Amino acid sequence: MIYPIQALIYTGWVAKEVFTGALTVGADALTSGKGATPMIVEYPLQCTTDFEITAMASSITITPGTITVGIAPSTGPAPATLFVHSMYGKTPEEVLEGLRDMERRLLKVTRKEAAS
Repeated sequence: MIYPIQALIYTGWVAKEVFTGALTVGADALTSGKGATPMIVEYPLQCTTDFEITAMASSITITPGTITVGIAPSTGPAPATLFVHSMYGKTPEEVLEGLRDMERRLLKVTRKEAAS
């Protein structure tokens, strides 16, 4: 089920992230480019449905400075996992925290209450 009000809130938030990400990438391209700290992180998902996983991967990829480079399906008790390339996180923990925030917001769209 999709909660329309939450979907609008999430869409606005993603639009803001796209805009600020574009500014960051643009500024980095026009300067020395030393602001980038590229890394790939492994992010186990709380998303469980195909729609949630696809929406999460797409939200990451549409945001400048990040891209989903791979998805590992859930196997037994292990959740589905995304492998995400980030250009601007200072640490892997910072990137993972941003992904947790995005996923929490997305799950409000599909579940009304985000998973813990």
